[in-house]
Amino acid sequence: MEAVIQLNMSEQKRFSITDTVQEFGKKLFGFIRGRVQSNEDAEDILQEVWYQFSNLTAIDELENVSAWLYRVARNKVTDKYRKKTTDSLENFAYENDDESIGFKDLLLQDDSNNPELEQFKEQFWNELFIALDELPDNQREVFVLNELEDMTLQAIADQTGESIKTIISRKRYATNFLRKRLNDLYNDLND
Repeated sequence: MEAVIQLNMSEQKRFSITDTVQEFGKKLFGFIRGRVQSNEDAEDILQEVWYQFSNLTAIDELENVSAWLYRVARNKVTDKYRKKTTDSLENFAYENDDESIGFKDLLLQDDSNNPELEQFKEQFWNELFIALDELPDNQREVFVLNELEDMTLQAIADQTGESIKTIISRKRYATNFLRKRLNDLYNDLND
């Protein structure tokens, strides 16, 4: 008799989770998406929220499911920003008609038919190399190897004998410095 009762409670929990996902899924995704940089990040965080919700042992005891979901989502977004992540030039992008073009793709493409773009690219590369010269040697090396020579951070760590955390940290410092230093050019591109 106990096995039957346990099955019914499990079915109720599953039904409750399904209803909650259907009721709050789109709104919660929109809430999260407004606070992160990409749909992928929003989907990952939403999945973490649903996972945490499904592991609750006392879903029926929640006074306000909506408030709980949004609080957890907000906390997950905050956690994401607290984590140290590596930044990349790829995070800069501009939109041209319906396609999104990465900043790096823009700078490496051959478009000699557009004199304004050629002038901008020349100015950017000059400013980038001046800014790279201002970086400490170890940060410059990691940035150049990763961004310009397409080496993975792990390969750089293996080559230099440094820990991956050290390489990630150097890349992050270099990218943050270069973003600040090249921000005016980036803003000119978007104007």
